[in-house]
Amino acid sequence: MHNAHTSRPARAYTSAPNTIIAGDVNLYYRDWGRGRPVLFVSGWSMCSDSWGYQMMALQRQDLRCIAFDRRGHGRSSDPGRGYDLDTLADDIAAVIEALDLRDVVLVGHSMGCNEIVRYLTRHGSARVGQVALLGPMTPGVTLSATNPEGIDPALLEQFRATQLLHDFPRWIEENVEPFVPGAGPRMCDWLAQMALQCSLQALHDCHVAVQASDMGAELEALDVPVLVIAGMLDVSAPFALTARRTAALVPDCRLVVLEDAAHGMFLTHVERVNAELLEFVRAAG
Repeated sequence: MHNAHTSRPARAYTSAPNTIIAGDVNLYYRDWGRGRPVLFVSGWSMCSDSWGYQMMALQRQDLRCIAFDRRGHGRSSDPGRGYDLDTLADDIAAVIEALDLRDVVLVGHSMGCNEIVRYLTRHGSARVGQVALLGPMTPGVTLSATNPEGIDPALLEQFRATQLLHDFPRWIEENVEPFVPGAGPRMCDWLAQMALQCSLQALHDCHVAVQASDMGAELEALDVPVLVIAGMLDVSAPFALTARRTAALVPDCRLVVLEDAAHGMFLTHVERVNAELLEFVRAAG
């Protein structure tokens, strides 16, 4: 994968504090600690804030922890375009280039896993040492000839038409608890606030991008060690549809299953997830 071909985006660089200029978008990022870099890529509707518990723990173990807000999310700009996986993967490349990250550990959650896989497809693994995928949406969740157990695309389209574009705050209120079962009301409020600050166009178009993705061949081509962490109670990315298939396709993969965790396991099972990430990173040394 080192010879991956891609049309390279405009050169990325840092400008104002915590800002990376990548073509038509300003990407907000946070950069904590010193040592080997770990770059966190958030899930759909989440931003860099969501990784705080992982970043605090890993930076105390002599790791440099970086997280950025996807375009249209958090403090990054909303350019009105570029919510396809290729462009989002190029945004990851922009962060890596601007900060000159090498031997980086890429950690993704949910949709962020798709973006990481596409980054490796388009840009190769020359700068990447390891990859961790938490609650991945890979290889694909949509019903197709290659995914007979997938979700009917009509149901995904119905969600966008009748909930996302009709009453998104209500949908969040009704669905945040299954994302982090047992979490307190303040945790749920915090997650809802993150989602409500996103560009509606970004949420819509990113959802479409995930629905359209079928990344089986890309997973088979990965040439770095991969850790997959999955929750058996995950309703957003059902285990048999996502993590199990992902782990079976990746050549060098370790699968960790949390029996009592759901999609937001990095928030509800902080100590376990952090321990698995730290063990995985240290295994490379």
